[in-house]
This record gives sequence, structure tokens and C-alpha cells, in this order.
Amino acid sequence: MSVLRTLTLTLIAAGAATIAAAQPVVTNGLLTDAAGLTLYTFDNDATTPGKSACINACLSMWTPLFAPAGAKAQGDHALITRDDGRLQWTYKGRPLYRWYDDKKPGDMGGDGLRQVWHVARP
Repeated sequence: MSVLRTLTLTLIAAGAATIAAAQPVVTNGLLTDAAGLTLYTFDNDATTPGKSACINACLSMWTPLFAPAGAKAQGDHALITRDDGRLQWTYKGRPLYRWYDDKKPGDMGGDGLRQVWHVARP
């Protein structure tokens, strides 16, 4: 295998690892990812329990909170398998997402958007 190919595969694997996140945490009364970014729920997910309704264009603004391979459900935190096979964290059965425009801990720009997106709270 060439050095360039090895380096490329290593960088791809490293990038993929940063997409998956540890279990959500409670920060100042709301759920956040490990970096402190606000997590959200989507009302449309309630129509099909255990499945994410955020697909296609929705994913350009809402990033699922992906779980790493081998992640384990614990308490109110569980996992669903998305249509693409990746694992996504849930809280009390509701899939969790990040809003693309939240840049720092405490940002909550997606709360109330289109009256179907809400800050996830314990």
C-alpha cells in the first residue's frame, strides 16, 4: 500500500472518529454534547418511534448526535440505527441533534425553529 493511500485512510478514519460523540450530558439544565453544544429534539420523530424523521435536506442544518461503534445504552440514553446504518443517541426515545449554526456552548439558535425543534432537557 502506498504511503499516500495509508495517510489518506488514516485521515479518513480520524475524521470519522470525531463525528461520533460520547453519551449526552446535562449542562445547566439542558442536554449537550461533550463539547457543551446544545442538543435538540424534533417533534416529527414522534410519528415513528425508534426512527429519525430528519433525512435528506433536514440533515443540511441538523446533525444527528452519532454514537461510536460499541456505544452502550444507559438509563434514559439509548441508541437507534439510522437508515444509513450509523448509530444515533436518543434521550427518552427521542433522537438528538445539533443545530448547524450553534458555534459555542450556550448557543440555542435552533430552539423553537418552525415550532418543531426544541432544546433537549432532562
